[in-house]
Amino acid sequence: MIKVIKPGLATTVQDLGRPGYYHLGIPISGGMDLLALEAANLMVGNPAGAAVLEATFMGPELEFTEDATVAVTGGELTPMIDGEPQETWVSFDIRAGETLSFEFLKAGARSYIAVSGGIDVPVVLGSRSTYALGALGGFKGRAIAEGDELPIGEGSGKAGRSLDKSLRRAPGNPAELRVLPGIYWHWVEESSGAQFFADTWKVAPEADRIGYRFRGGEPIRFNERERPFGAGSDPSNIVDGCYPYGSIQVPGGTEPICLHRDAVSGGGYFMLGAVISADFDLIGQMQPHTPTRFVKVTMDQALQARADRAALMDRIRTALA
Repeated sequence: MIKVIKPGLATTVQDLGRPGYYHLGIPISGGMDLLALEAANLMVGNPAGAAVLEATFMGPELEFTEDATVAVTGGELTPMIDGEPQETWVSFDIRAGETLSFEFLKAGARSYIAVSGGIDVPVVLGSRSTYALGALGGFKGRAIAEGDELPIGEGSGKAGRSLDKSLRRAPGNPAELRVLPGIYWHWVEESSGAQFFADTWKVAPEADRIGYRFRGGEPIRFNERERPFGAGSDPSNIVDGCYPYGSIQVPGGTEPICLHRDAVSGGGYFMLGAVISADFDLIGQMQPHTPTRFVKVTMDQALQARADRAALMDRIRTALA
């Protein structure tokens, strides 16, 4: 059992997510940085998809009532056992009665705290992930709070497992997100579309698990078109359509919003394209004000990037086997 002394800023239980329900309005949820989540689990001897704690910007303070092995990956949030610093991306043992806390965040945005045996909350629709907007899954459908007691499953880990830096990913400066233009791309003036990819944007403070907003680039200019019945008056409006994960909508043509793992499944804004799945982990580690460039890619390049990420995950699993 883990007793929550301080919950941190926004700490939730997450695993690999619950695919298969997006058409019903229930998003996939799961870790924003799945590479870091899986690596943390493998370091402590868990299956890659076991439930962990995802801490955003600030870590929690947790008292362990039983021995366990822990690993902290993702954002650079130094863990401490009773005040003694431990390494990130390295598994370590914690004893019953000891307290796990964290220093301030040095890089990234989200850290993953894996515990041997996993966080043993109930499975809801095939996943233990928290979808807080729908009060679904995780620990009582919400972020953890002071006084909560988190059950952990049976498991045993080994201290000292680590992942070489060459097998980790983090956003650059500026961050680069590859984008595949979508079926509405022809709405955008050619020169405006080129400017979208030429500009350096910045992550806005309104960036969370639902979506990341970007500011600082030139507004999108639209080609003249006949507005279909049922669409709104704004040039960015469409008759309601489905939103894929990673899709970039631009309300009013001013501030792009990239939808992420807790996104709504549809709405009335056009989508100029989508950030490819291989770069989803990077978004999860981007802080507000991070300079960002969008890079136009083809379908073949997007598929190659997905294959490259799968190959990287295979190397991580081999390294931590």
